[in-house]
Amino acid sequence: MATDFKPLQESLKIFFNEIRFLKQAFTHSSYVNEHRHKNLQDNERLEFLGDAVLELTVSDYLFKNFPELNEGQLTKLRAAIVCESSLVEFAESLRFGEYIQLGKGEEHTGGRQRPALLADVFESFVGALYLDQGIEMVRFFLEKYVFPKIDHGYFFQIHDYKSQLQEFVQQANLGNIVYRIVDEVGPAHDREFHSELLIEGEAYGMGVGKSKKESEQKAAHQALVKLGELKG
Repeated sequence: MATDFKPLQESLKIFFNEIRFLKQAFTHSSYVNEHRHKNLQDNERLEFLGDAVLELTVSDYLFKNFPELNEGQLTKLRAAIVCESSLVEFAESLRFGEYIQLGKGEEHTGGRQRPALLADVFESFVGALYLDQGIEMVRFFLEKYVFPKIDHGYFFQIHDYKSQLQEFVQQANLGNIVYRIVDEVGPAHDREFHSELLIEGEAYGMGVGKSKKESEQKAAHQALVKLGELKG
């Protein structure tokens, strides 16, 4: 358990004005119960606040950047981004688990790796950041660590353009869809894939992504726009 939050702030390039908010965000109720004499506060109230701030900022980002999605699609996409499994991945990628203050019992039963606990800490951090520096700093944080995952197709299973295109093409009897990789750019650790989408031999879309799946999804999105099924 790391008790010095300086390395975390330096890695995030976010420095709290009131360090007590940051410490509270990483303080679990089990730790507070074992240290009653210290008059500490756990992170549960910050979790409540962070949950609301996260929903608002993610909703705002999706509304502005995905004009082609309807209300139901936006709701499903937001749910995938703020669900427990996603929040756990965000927390793990930032090594938040190392900084959680846990009671001995919770520590011994593997609390530091418990998904629900990690998800709660991520929300608590967002709540603490909002209290300390406002919603614009929360957006700055999410723009670095969450929004790029959306843009790179990490949650494309929610707005699955390939399936949507397949369904439309079958209903309209337009023929066969073929995806092909036409180029791969960059070193192996930072490869960029260029996909072309053909319907009955005619090009309908091009896509570029960090994976073949992402590039194909973007090509399918472009084809849906061309076919008039989505707004560009």
